[in-house]
Amino acid sequence: MKNIISRSLLPGALLISVGSFLYARHIGANLELPILLSSLGALGLAMLLERYMPHQAAWNVPRSDARTDWVSFGLLAGAVQPLLKWLSPLAVVALYGTSEPATGVFPDGTPFALQVLLVTLLAEFGKYWVHRWHHTQTSLWWLHALHHGSERLYAINNFRVHPLEYALKHSLSMLPLMLLGVPADVLLGYIALTQPVQMLQHVNLPLRHGWLNYVFSTNELHRWHHSNRPEEGNSNYGSALMVWDQIFGTFHYPRGATGPETIGLFATSKYPSRRSYWAQVLSMFSPACCKA
Repeated sequence: MKNIISRSLLPGALLISVGSFLYARHIGANLELPILLSSLGALGLAMLLERYMPHQAAWNVPRSDARTDWVSFGLLAGAVQPLLKWLSPLAVVALYGTSEPATGVFPDGTPFALQVLLVTLLAEFGKYWVHRWHHTQTSLWWLHALHHGSERLYAINNFRVHPLEYALKHSLSMLPLMLLGVPADVLLGYIALTQPVQMLQHVNLPLRHGWLNYVFSTNELHRWHHSNRPEEGNSNYGSALMVWDQIFGTFHYPRGATGPETIGLFATSKYPSRRSYWAQVLSMFSPACCKA
């Protein structure tokens, strides 16, 4: 049974998310609700399974990090994401003076599946480079270090993200697509395809994805990104897809190994990862910020 779960959880989550989205679109129903319900379902099921079939039993034991992860989750879901959703259309209007700024730029006359594929590649391109810059630029790394401060991987620390980093990633990936006039249902199609991957990206489960590891940013691959060794951690930057890592040479998938020896910040980092969530968030504005 565990073998079936390990090989079918991600494909099943993708099928439910995309299938329910397409059905809602077909009948003219709310398109956001099926994405939300399928994502929460995948996350909740993963959290339950972590108790019974963990990849690393030690990762189920809190290390003074659970409060930070849950506070970050609540802030992103309850404030940051809704605020960005509200502000983004206003930014489009401010830049173009209209809510339909760039008609004719995006090929919205092509088949819906091709539109979603194009948007997925473009959005993932933006997220890839924003993520990579957070590893190569010192000041941006200080933002990103909040995410890497956890010394274990489990479902909820997927949401351990600095609000400024979250906003920056949104601004350089989703907002440009809105400025190009991408239809809302195409943007939501991209989310329906990629959100299940992100919901399961940090789960403490022995999932096995086979060839899907070369397409999606699975938890098998993402563990290496959280290694405390730079030669391993500076890799696999893709948000949900691995295509840009493959193209730009940052794909890391050692065959035969199940993950790095140690998870967490690089040994040289001076980031205050054991302080409270708010202390870490505000450390960006302290004089000691961003040294390493």
